[in-house]
Amino acid sequence: MTEPTVGTLRVNGATLHYEVRGQGPLLLLIPGGTGGAASLATVAADLADAYTVATYDPRGMSRSVLDDPEAEQRVEEHAEDAFRLLDVLSPDEPVRVFGASSGAIAALHLLVAHPERVERVVVHEPPVVEVLPDAAAHRALLARVQDTFRGQGLMPAMAVFAAGMQKDGDTTEPEAEVEVEVELPPQAAARAEQTMGDLPYFIGRIVPSFMSYAPDIHRLKALSDRLVLACGQDSRDELPYRPAAFLAERLGTELLHFPGGHIGLTTHPTEFGELLRKAFHA
Repeated sequence: MTEPTVGTLRVNGATLHYEVRGQGPLLLLIPGGTGGAASLATVAADLADAYTVATYDPRGMSRSVLDDPEAEQRVEEHAEDAFRLLDVLSPDEPVRVFGASSGAIAALHLLVAHPERVERVVVHEPPVVEVLPDAAAHRALLARVQDTFRGQGLMPAMAVFAAGMQKDGDTTEPEAEVEVEVELPPQAAARAEQTMGDLPYFIGRIVPSFMSYAPDIHRLKALSDRLVLACGQDSRDELPYRPAAFLAERLGTELLHFPGGHIGLTTHPTEFGELLRKAFHA
């Protein structure tokens, strides 16, 4: 795999680590969960024959350091980070953007805030639960995750969070006698040490802020010709599937299905990359 060109970019309150591969029009990949640029390396390398592929660690994750480690996180600021990268790497041309999970939420806001800079955006399972009819139940889940995090610590909070993501968003407490198998956020398996280091920030700062974000559906409707909503074909019974499916129905657009589930980028990177390539040429 060709080694990427590595750079840093000063943004408001942080220094971003980013990586660039290939040649051609710019394709920006925004990772989700605790997955930074490393989580997208395989897909980025596969697409570098057709694009200049840029990936990065979102602020506060891995090598992208916050000036204030206690700073509250906002979707709008994360989207502005992506915009700043676009201005550095492709100042004159609109670009293609892909976002996964929490990165998909940032990509949605990037499209709404800077539509002139985005040619096409593919968002994979953005957990924007505020669009759902039962949003109140998911707010209660998020509150319970934060209460558990503060009162019992990281892994019990992750167990509550993971249980809520399964089975169409089960918002009940996991039974005390059941050992909950926690599936870490996207692409975590190969980078367990870094993932564990980033998990407190993810569960304490990213999850409550990003999953409280309510996208502007009317604005998205006006921009729907540039937006591709996507889900994992194995995610149908899980909560992250529902917002993308709901938005596709509301916007009157097709829902694209990628191989695997919420972490299809990890489990099926080659197939995922090929379908992503097709989505940008559709």
